[in-house]
Amino acid sequence: MSMATGAAGLLRSRRLVRAPIWIYKARAGAVLGSRLLMLEHIGRKSGARRYVVLEVLDHPAPDRYVVAAGFGDNAQWFRNVRANPRVRVYAGSRAPAAATARVLTQDEADKTLAGYINRHPRAWAGFKGVLEKTLGRPITETNTPLPMVELRLDFPS
Repeated sequence: MSMATGAAGLLRSRRLVRAPIWIYKARAGAVLGSRLLMLEHIGRKSGARRYVVLEVLDHPAPDRYVVAAGFGDNAQWFRNVRANPRVRVYAGSRAPAAATARVLTQDEADKTLAGYINRHPRAWAGFKGVLEKTLGRPITETNTPLPMVELRLDFPS
């Protein structure tokens, strides 16, 4: 089993993936670094609050974050924010901030991915294989199949 296959399997472990959520709820998210955030979204069928911790691919302004749906269009959080773009963002140890989610265009996603690869080439070298396993197809720098979402805070943090 390759490292990417093993890591992709770990991402499917609900218990492991949900472990950091309590850290953000305790407003101690800074211990996880600035490259992660927690997104609170509303279940499109249940109406219940849901939480997911995501890697920040870009933080182009104090009131904007860009995250990717590593499981593609089928990621539950991605489907939920498409149905209801009103979300809350937990970044660092700050109080959660109300925000609006917007799916990036293909051109915006390609530019965001290129910027991420340029800024974090070593992280991308390991991350790419994992994402390709979870998506089930190669990730290219143009026409990337990796859906991305911009989270725009209602007020700059």
